[in-house]
Amino acid sequence: MGQDVDGSPLLKRRQYDESDVRVRPGRGSRPRTKDRPAHSDAIDGMVVSVDRGRWGVVLGGDPNRGVTTMRARELGRTPIVVGDQVGVVGDLSGRPDTLARIVRVDDRSTVLRRTADDTDPYERVVVANASHLLIVVALADPPPRTGLVERALVAAYTGGLTPVLCLTKSDLADPDEFAAHFADLSVPVMLAGQDDDLTELTALLQGRVTALIGHSGVGKSTLVNRLVPDAARATGVVSGVGKGRHTSTQSVALPLPRGGWVVDTPGIRSFGLAHIESDDVIGAFSDLAVAVEQCPRGCTHLGPPADPECALDKLDGQSLRRAMAVRELLTALATNDSW
Repeated sequence: MGQDVDGSPLLKRRQYDESDVRVRPGRGSRPRTKDRPAHSDAIDGMVVSVDRGRWGVVLGGDPNRGVTTMRARELGRTPIVVGDQVGVVGDLSGRPDTLARIVRVDDRSTVLRRTADDTDPYERVVVANASHLLIVVALADPPPRTGLVERALVAAYTGGLTPVLCLTKSDLADPDEFAAHFADLSVPVMLAGQDDDLTELTALLQGRVTALIGHSGVGKSTLVNRLVPDAARATGVVSGVGKGRHTSTQSVALPLPRGGWVVDTPGIRSFGLAHIESDDVIGAFSDLAVAVEQCPRGCTHLGPPADPECALDKLDGQSLRRAMAVRELLTALATNDSW
């Protein structure tokens, strides 16, 4: 046997194999899977309120079956807004201090979007799956602004909602003059002054989800209280979030007495549309969408002098009148004036 440099005998070297090596698995050694729980037992519901990472959901369309929920981990940062149709599992009792989980968000049929202003790239979905947008405008005190209505119309048309113009304080000014601005767009007009009968409006809203928007002070809250006589109680029932109180900074869906929901949104100061292109607006009108196929490349559809060959100018009759009304919407969109 040989000796080491210090004179000690060399030990016979052992032959090692893989069975002699013990590998401690690290945290990342487990293969990740894309499979997610099926949650076939999830109960369908609608989001009626959102506040600080908690969502109020009513189950099966019943306003009295409200639960407070969190977003399931597998959904990541999936945005969830009022009006979303969702699947819910967990504790569905609705008792205080219980928490269920949203595990599925269904595809949206419509979306009401806006940005903070026309330079803000961040798009906010305000309400999902509403069939109508009720644009509430006071005819006086404060004086009406066509700019907000024009922008709300653009948001409705591009998001798939049917716009309805709702005029309050009709006892203070003639509604016909203001409504005439939008006559060629065939926008339904409803009067909702204190002395106006709301029978036609309630019939329109029945069985539907309708979003309400308007500047602060136009009488939107008064209108909501007329449509939902026990709105204060209903807010507490459907909220299920925090202390169950609806504030002016959060949207909330309120159940109508004869079925359907109105989504009361906060009073807005501006309505940015940074995410909207002119072709998005034109595409909401089938006859105009066909016409602009003949426009030259890069046409903005704003007409002369910017677009001397715009095909909209070749229309006639009602289509031409509608095209000119839509052009006013496009002009408002191009002004970068979110009011």
